[in-house]
Amino acid sequence: MLSNVFANTLATTVSRLPLATIWTAGSTQQRTLIMGVALAVLSNLLFGVLYAYSSFLAPLSGTQVFIWRMLAMWAALVGYLMVSGRLGLHIDKLKVLKGAKQWAWLLLPTPIFLSQFWLFMWAPVNGQGVQTAMGYFLFPLMMVVFGCVLFGEKLSRLQWLAVAFAALGVGSEIIRTQSVSWATLWVCGTYPVYYILRRLQGIGAVTGLLVDLTIFALFALAYLFFFAPSSLTLVSGSGFFIMMLVGLGVLSVLAMKTNIDASQMLPVNVYGMMSYLEPALLFILAVTVLGNPFESAMIYSYGLIWLGIACLIAHGVKQLRQASRKTALSLEEQVA
Repeated sequence: MLSNVFANTLATTVSRLPLATIWTAGSTQQRTLIMGVALAVLSNLLFGVLYAYSSFLAPLSGTQVFIWRMLAMWAALVGYLMVSGRLGLHIDKLKVLKGAKQWAWLLLPTPIFLSQFWLFMWAPVNGQGVQTAMGYFLFPLMMVVFGCVLFGEKLSRLQWLAVAFAALGVGSEIIRTQSVSWATLWVCGTYPVYYILRRLQGIGAVTGLLVDLTIFALFALAYLFFFAPSSLTLVSGSGFFIMMLVGLGVLSVLAMKTNIDASQMLPVNVYGMMSYLEPALLFILAVTVLGNPFESAMIYSYGLIWLGIACLIAHGVKQLRQASRKTALSLEEQVA
C-alpha cells in the first residue's frame, strides 16, 4: 500500500514538472536532463538494493558486512579510476596539501562518513531500518536548517512550513515513546555536517570518497585479522560470498557514480526532489522485505514529517515553474 501511494504521488509530481520547457535551448540539453533523471532513478534503486544486501549475507553480522563493503568498495573504486585513467588526477589534488593541519582538516569528516556507512549496513538487520530511513527523510530538511543558520540562506514560506511540520513530527514521536531513535538523529544530525565540511574544504565527491576509503582500508583489514578471523575464513572459503562481496563493491561504486553524475546533470531543485526516492525505497524495504516493525501509532508523527517533505517538493516545483517562465521570456526577447 505504501509503495502504491508513493508511486502514484511521484508519478503525479513528475507529470506536473515543466521539465521540457526549461531546456528549450537545444535537444542536447533535453537529452542531458532525461539522462540525469534516469541516472538519479538508477542511483536510488541501487541504494535500495544495498540497504537490503546485509540480509543476504548471513551469518555475517551488520558490522562485518560494513567492513567487507568498505574493502570491496575501495578495490572497485581504485580499479575504476585506474581503468579510466583518472586516479592520477585525484592524487594530484591531494598533493597540494602540506602539513599535518591541512591533512587533519581533510580527514575531519571521515569518521562521520564511516559511521553513516556502518549504520546503513547494520540497521536493516538489527531492527533499525525504519528509523534509519526516517533519518534520510529528515536529512534534506536539516540541510535547509543548516543552510539558514550557517550560510544565512533565506527560507521561503513553504520551507518554513516544512521545518515546522518536521519539528512537530519529531516532537510527537518523542512524546509518544518518551525517546527518539538514535539512528534517526545520527543520520539527520551528522550527515549535513559531513557535506558542509566537504563543501568548505572544496573537495570533490570522488576525491573525498577515495581518501575516506583508503584511510579506513588498513583498519578494516586489521579488524578482519584480529577481531573477526571467522568472517575471513568464511568468505575466503566460499565462492558465493566472494561473488556477493565483489557485487557489493561494484554496486556501491556504481550507486555513488550515478548519483554524482545525476547531481551534475540536473538542476538543483530537480535533483533535490529525486533524492526523496531513496528514503522512500529504504522505508518500504525496511517494512516489507526486512520485516522491521512499524506501529500504527507511528503514522501520525511520520505523517507530519512526510507533510514537511511534501512542502519541500512543492517549493521545488514552484521554483521550477518560475525558472520555466524566465526561460520562456528570455527566448521571446531573443526572437524579438
